[in-house]
Amino acid sequence: MLKIQNITYGYTSIHNVLENFSLSFEEPGIYGLLGKNGTGKSTLLYLITGLLRPKQGIITFEGKDTQLRDPETLKEMFIVPEEYNLPSILLPDYVKVLKPFYPQFDEQLMVRLLEMFDMLGVNGATTDENGIPKINLGALSMGQKKKIYMCVALAARTKLLLMDEPTNGLDIPSKSQFRKVVAQGMREDQIVIVSTHQVRDVETLLDHVTIIEQNAVLFNDKINVEEPVNLEELFIDALNRAAIGRPKD
Repeated sequence: MLKIQNITYGYTSIHNVLENFSLSFEEPGIYGLLGKNGTGKSTLLYLITGLLRPKQGIITFEGKDTQLRDPETLKEMFIVPEEYNLPSILLPDYVKVLKPFYPQFDEQLMVRLLEMFDMLGVNGATTDENGIPKINLGALSMGQKKKIYMCVALAARTKLLLMDEPTNGLDIPSKSQFRKVVAQGMREDQIVIVSTHQVRDVETLLDHVTIIEQNAVLFNDKINVEEPVNLEELFIDALNRAAIGRPKD
């Protein structure tokens, strides 16, 4: 469904973050994208959505080149970046702006997810005629903005959802709520890719783990959701195995 083929990208002409990198996500599910700082995880998410364009190679989603940013492709993709600002408008007005771009947007799902995050009455917000809380998005804390944006992202009902460090800025209870929100809010046929360093926040949520380093895919496999998995140990083991097989300078 999502294919990354021989991608090369760098922010300067001297150094490439990703070089001749390939990876594919074929089945619906929740994928954890892990790697050390500087391995290009965030860059990869932006390349997938076409917000960055590779020097060479191609990324296709359902057979279409994502860097063309065709509206028919974009309506099935949503990204939650690590850092962002929301406009100083009310949530119902924000939804009205987004809905034309995401025709499957589910307002009632968004309200249910907001309720799971205890956000319906935040800052004394009342609701409009559709039950959407009239929250002033510009008056929220970082953690509250994250909750709002993740609920909006899931409510967009896209086939592909990308999240970059989604639990940063969330307190401990909210991190537990995050796992429940994603599990209950995602579509059965949806690919959700979560790029994170906070592995303990997501290890009970993931169906599949992908570990990358130095343009190589060190691990890429399903995990047994019925058995506990220690992602930190899995990550370190993958890095150690790669180091053993890497030629010395």
